[in-house]
Amino acid sequence: MTTLEQKLHFDTIIERIERARLRVNDHHIVKIVAASKYVDAEAIRALYTIGQRAFGENKVQDMKVKIDLLEDLPLEWHFIGNLQKNKINTLLSLNPHLLHSVDSLDLAHALNERLVREGKTLRALVQVNSAYEESKSGFSPEEFGECYSQIVEQCPALHLQGIMSIGAHTDEIKTIQKSFEITRSLFEQTKGATICSMGMSNDFELAIECGSNLVRLGSLLFKH
Repeated sequence: MTTLEQKLHFDTIIERIERARLRVNDHHIVKIVAASKYVDAEAIRALYTIGQRAFGENKVQDMKVKIDLLEDLPLEWHFIGNLQKNKINTLLSLNPHLLHSVDSLDLAHALNERLVREGKTLRALVQVNSAYEESKSGFSPEEFGECYSQIVEQCPALHLQGIMSIGAHTDEIKTIQKSFEITRSLFEQTKGATICSMGMSNDFELAIECGSNLVRLGSLLFKH
């Protein structure tokens, strides 16, 4: 796509987000994180030139490479994949803006231990498996509240900001909606939570209507 075509495409996505946002209310603000795992540094640079600032990577090594290649740009980097404990040190050295996927108490404690050792803190979201799917990681909705509180109390270097989930993997709109509504309900019950991250390229409008205030868009944004 030319820069103009890309800008028009981007504006169309913004308009779709605006319409979904206004169906919630005038004051509902939605942030876009561009999921850039399948594109190279130049595609990120191109999206930056038309106004996108926040980018999310699924693999620590890929994130490191892209941060190095784009160090001249003031980008906001998010880690949106499942974090393996042996990659914690590398991730922390990259100082991400937000980690989206604390999916176990074990990982939370391992992160906290390294952060304390290095005198750092990290903003993070706790992942819930609101679709009850075996293929997805995260806490079950039933254990989420207690585990979130436990992380707040026991892992002070992790500054929890809210909740993240992935919509049900199905074509059944009602099932997807149900998974988003569960996440939203947990978000509303979580003291101090400000971020409700749900919605991707194929379901972001529904996610916003169910209360998401952060969407992770990949294939839709980086269409060729």
